[in-house]
Amino acid sequence: MSMTLPEPTLPIRILVVDDHTLFRRGLTALLSRDPQLQVVGDAADAGQAQRRAQELQPDVVLLDNHLPGVNGVDALPALREAAPRARVLMLTVSEDGDDLAAALRGGACGYLLKTIEGDELASSIRRAMRGDSVVSPEMTGKLVAAFRGADARSAGEPVSADRPAPLLLADGPVSPLALLSPRELDILRGIARGDSNKEIARELAIAETTVKIHVQHILRKLGMSSRVQAAVLASGHGLS
Repeated sequence: MSMTLPEPTLPIRILVVDDHTLFRRGLTALLSRDPQLQVVGDAADAGQAQRRAQELQPDVVLLDNHLPGVNGVDALPALREAAPRARVLMLTVSEDGDDLAAALRGGACGYLLKTIEGDELASSIRRAMRGDSVVSPEMTGKLVAAFRGADARSAGEPVSADRPAPLLLADGPVSPLALLSPRELDILRGIARGDSNKEIARELAIAETTVKIHVQHILRKLGMSSRVQAAVLASGHGLS
């Protein structure tokens, strides 16, 4: 069963870190439309970000990876030291799996692409404040691949993209995936591949809103708080 977490204190105070002035201004204007969000400052490089984080003690830092001098991933330790209670969300154009893995290892609580819609970004910020890890759907497949690689290496097995496992365990409890309907399993396969809701809807010839509802049901049935967790579980059961 998933645990209900308390809502964050509002408004959520945000520090925007990006070397493009127009992007910072545009993002600030976008987020200011949401009364639950407040951009309290911005920074153009890692050094400035550290100073501003220490001064402002924001709730959330939106951090680009491509910064002049020290990149965002390498700046994570100093930022976390400057504002220990802040949740750091990478907001970047990089779809590189190594960048994703390095960011999460460095303490970022999420990895979002700049192609994200404004309402989804606001939702991701709120979820981060509730303790969730948030990763853009386009990056989920790469995250699952990283988990697979780590699991295989720790077990001394060759890394393989296909490692099927039955839905029902032969000598143990029933898999939690047995709780899902056939349609929910179809959608979970898409999640495990890293498909977005729009891509899953197109493949299954259903409405995107229907996919969103199914995803909510899937997470509730599995007792999970994010599609990343569901993707990892599905991958382990050969559903990708």
